[in-house]
Amino acid sequence: MQSLCVFCGATAGHDPAYREAAQAFGQSLAEHHIELVWGGGHVGLMGVVADAVHAHHGRSYGVIPGFMAERELAHPFATEMVVVDSMHTRKAAMAERAQGFVALPGGFGTLDELFEIITWAQLHIHHKPVGLLNVKGFFDPLLNMVRHMVHEGFIKQIHLDQLHVADTPEALLASMKLHRPVEGDWLAKIKP
Repeated sequence: MQSLCVFCGATAGHDPAYREAAQAFGQSLAEHHIELVWGGGHVGLMGVVADAVHAHHGRSYGVIPGFMAERELAHPFATEMVVVDSMHTRKAAMAERAQGFVALPGGFGTLDELFEIITWAQLHIHHKPVGLLNVKGFFDPLLNMVRHMVHEGFIKQIHLDQLHVADTPEALLASMKLHRPVEGDWLAKIKP
């Protein structure tokens, strides 16, 4: 993997552990020579990850909608920054550039990006690894809900198994490097 798209909060949350994990993840990306692809912001955990990448001489590719750039939310030290017309264009541009995706703690926007990219993997729109940095069990309630959805027949276990989950940056990156996509045509299996 030469680039990873990171989804995370535009705030840093209440627990300092989230900020520390974002900083460690950014440092790991730089040390592994993996380009950060992200929403281009300088605020919250997004800014922390980007700051850590830059502090450790890594590369970053930001994609920010014009309305956010106009509000001076763009990170000033991005290696490359692209200003786009909408949130939809932003997500598509990040997905095209990245060779994998990782979610750190965040809110609605993080979940929106995470579930869209997981759905794209399920539909074979991409075959890239998707991971969760499960800081202090942040994603445990979400994972329990997804397991319930598997149990109730709405998600297949093989698709849940495609999600890489770890509580440290090194463990997550190691798991994602071993990623093997699901074989077969998921859509063919749901046709009458």
